[in-house]
Formats: sequence, C-alpha cells, structure tokens
Amino acid sequence: MSPPAEDKTFTMPADPMLVSIRRCLYLLLVLLALPAWATPFLPTLPQALGPEQVALVINENDPASVAVGAYYQERRDIPAGNVIRVRFRADVSALGQDEFARLRAEVERQTPAHVQAYALAWTRPYRVGCMGITSAFAFGYDPAWCAAGCGPTRASPYFNSDSIAPWDDLHMRPAMLLAGRSVAEVKTLIDRGVAADHTYPAGTAYLVSTADKARNVRAVIYPAVARLLGGVVTIAEVDAAPEPRDDVLALFTGQAKVAGLDRLGFRPGAAADHLTSTGGQLTDSKQMSVLEWLSAGATASYGTVTEPCNRPQKFPNPGVFLAHYLGGATLLEAYWKSVAWPGQGVFVGEPLARPYGARWHEDAKGGWELQAYTALPQHYRVSEAPSVVGPYRPVGRLTLKPGANRIPMPEGKGVWRLSPELPPAAAGPASSTVPPE
Repeated sequence: MSPPAEDKTFTMPADPMLVSIRRCLYLLLVLLALPAWATPFLPTLPQALGPEQVALVINENDPASVAVGAYYQERRDIPAGNVIRVRFRADVSALGQDEFARLRAEVERQTPAHVQAYALAWTRPYRVGCMGITSAFAFGYDPAWCAAGCGPTRASPYFNSDSIAPWDDLHMRPAMLLAGRSVAEVKTLIDRGVAADHTYPAGTAYLVSTADKARNVRAVIYPAVARLLGGVVTIAEVDAAPEPRDDVLALFTGQAKVAGLDRLGFRPGAAADHLTSTGGQLTDSKQMSVLEWLSAGATASYGTVTEPCNRPQKFPNPGVFLAHYLGGATLLEAYWKSVAWPGQGVFVGEPLARPYGARWHEDAKGGWELQAYTALPQHYRVSEAPSVVGPYRPVGRLTLKPGANRIPMPEGKGVWRLSPELPPAAAGPASSTVPPE
C-alpha cells in the first residue's frame, strides 16, 4: 500500500457538523396518554432503518445463501414482500459488469418502492470489476467509483448525512453482505446483531496506532475523536497489536494482518476493521480478510477489494462512525455514513444491529419512559393539548444528556409533544423530567 499525494480533505468534523447527528429523534416523538385502563399510543421513533425498509436478496444458486437468507428473514422479521430471489454465479469472487447489470436490474425490478437498503445473503461474489459489490448495488457499476491508482473517486452523498431514508432522499440503497466462512458462522453473526439491540452496552472503542506508517493514516484524527466523544463512550488510544480485552465496542487499526484476535472479547454489535489494501477480498486475500474480524466476534467490518492506496477517505472515519452509531443508527447506516469514498469497499455484517436505538419502555407500574442514547446534549420543549390537533400549550422542558437516558413520561389525559430547542433556551434550568404544572 503506497501513499498518495498529500490530501487535506479527511479531517474530523468540527463540533457543528456533529450536531447534525441530532437526526430524527424528535420527528414523531408524541405520547398520547390515556386513562390508566387504556393502552397509550406510542408512535414509532423514526431514528433508523427497520426490517420493513430492508430488502433481503437471496441467490438461489447458492445453498448457503438460501440457508442464511431464511435464517435472517426469521430472526429479523423481514416481510415476505421484501425477500428477493435471484440466480447468478456463486463460484466466483467477481461478477462481470454485464452480468451484474442484469442482476441489479432484476433486483431493482423486485424491490418494493419503500425499501431503503439491501441485505445481501452471500459471501461470494464480493466484487464487480473494480468496485465492492455492496457499493455496486448502491450506486450501480461505474469506474468513477474506483479510480485507477491513488486518485480520488466519486464521493458518496450518504457520507455523514442526516438521511434515514437514503433511497427517498438520495436515490441510493446502501447494502451489506451477510457473509462468513460458513453458514454456522453467519447464523452466529446474525444472533449477535439481534442480541445487541437496545442494550446500550458499556465498553471501549479502541483506536489503535501502529508502526506501519503507510496504514496508520487514520491515527491523526484519534485525538479529536477522543476529545469530541470521550464523554459519551470510553475511548482508548493504544499502540501496536491488540492485547487481551473483553470490552470491545469498536476497534480501528491499520495493518495488513492483525495478530491476537483470539484475545479480544467483542460486545454484541461491535465493529472492527483494519486499513489495508485487500481486506475486502473476502475469500482469497493475500492479506487478512475482514471475515477474520467476524470470526473473532465482531458484528460488522469493512475492507477494500481493489488497491485503494492509503487514502483515508476510502476507509471508515472512526469519529463519524461512532457519532452516528451512538446516536442510534444501525450498523449499516453508521458504517456507510463513515466512508467518504466507498466505491472500492465492501461492507459485511449484520445490517440492523442497533445497540443504541431509542425505544419506549413500560415500567412495572404501567408507566412509560423513553429510553434513548445520544452523543450530544439534546434539549426539548414539552407541550400539552387536549387532542393531536391541538392547541398545544408549553408545560416544561426536557434534556437528553450525552450517553444513556431514561426519561419518564408524565401521566395525563391529553397529548404530550416534544420539540427540539436549538439553541437551548437560556431561561430556566433544564431537567431530565417534565416539571409539574
């Protein structure tokens, strides 16, 4: 892996850009509180992709794909109308451009209009020409996404975006491979992803510096990541190969091969990758395949399928990944949004894993609380109305602090609405509960 000419575009976003991850938590955050004998109406929190927005693509020429697809549909409750069955070669690492064009056209023909992303249930093929197959499904095959040599490629409009509906907003469907060295390994991977949901796991994001200077280019942003997000999650800047750990939430490093993966204990939902040339060549890389991370216990990884040089834009930005993931995004969304130039890469893992997703929770007394995680403080105004059509009157304020939040919702007989305060109101102390009238 040789270095490109100097490029100064890959920098950790400043604080205002991270503010954009205050994405859509508030959009439908409305609670209808009815008398005690009735069941409250709790609208869906549109914070991330769900099973109904993901199409599962199965290669019926590949028995492993059929088995993995059936298991994933069951575990994630993928609607039957979102399951797409096609036939293509499963004994090659790369598809030709013409064959892929026919395959993608057939997949798009079967894709419901509301679908925003793809889960691809196979390990091979992982490449189309010079593109990773997940990017080829997202954008279509075009050499502009995988420029020769060390030059820049086309930039992803999804990078660090606020979109929770990439097809509707950007006319692209990001994809992730449900891949592994065996059907049993992929099923275990899927189980890890499902087990991760709404767990708000404690643990550490490891930012690993190495002596391999050509592959250590992401280390320059590690201090900024720690400064901006260290108050939300434990971040450890460490050197060299992994030592025994049992709390890995994320791990980013730069090496052709990473020793000691058997000494790492990954939390369900963890992501890990190594910046090198051909980690995305899943089954025949001369370096370390990203499948090794999944075999070791990670729930997702990313690697390139053709020589990217060491352009950091072609690899995940740890700060952008963590900001979106901690803000409640799925693995698919957070990983895709962390790569500025993803054309040569392939995303693998369990797409819908979402450890930090917001949800409503009913307590033992029948009351309701909002459980949410955020990377930055979020302030809301609370209003009350006799019905959803209003009129609303302000009754208090609420703050979500960085990290995990458990917010009791007030009892009442009307409609309660939360709306964001940007910037935070200057008058009156913020609180984690709604004050009484």
